Amino acid sequence: MKEKIKTKTEEKISCADKQCPFHGNLKVRGRSFKGFVVRKFDRRVAIEFERIVYIRKYERYMKKKTRIHARLPDCLKREIEIGDYIEVKECRPLSKIIHFVVIKKIKSKDEK
Repeated sequence: MKEKIKTKTEEKISCADKQCPFHGNLKVRGRSFKGFVVRKFDRRVAIEFERIVYIRKYERYMKKKTRIHARLPDCLKREIEIGDYIEVKECRPLSKIIHFVVIKKIKSKDEK
């Protein structure tokens, strides 16, 4: 039989969250985004990132901000704070506004 190799995060904390992509029954697919955490709730975070949009009428580019709500698994709840740079990935719709799940923390707000 093959044994599953555990990563460092799995050895430290295993969560009983059914909507966790690592320990639960949630599959990720599709698009992924990286952004800064602007709000943190009990089981979700709001991330914000900038994108550049071309305006044909003026033949110029404009910066726009996009805000996405993502599910915050129990195993990542302690690590992620407001201001951190994180990666989210698309999953099935979990609620009216949540269609993404947090995958990893790239850097904290203190690092530059």
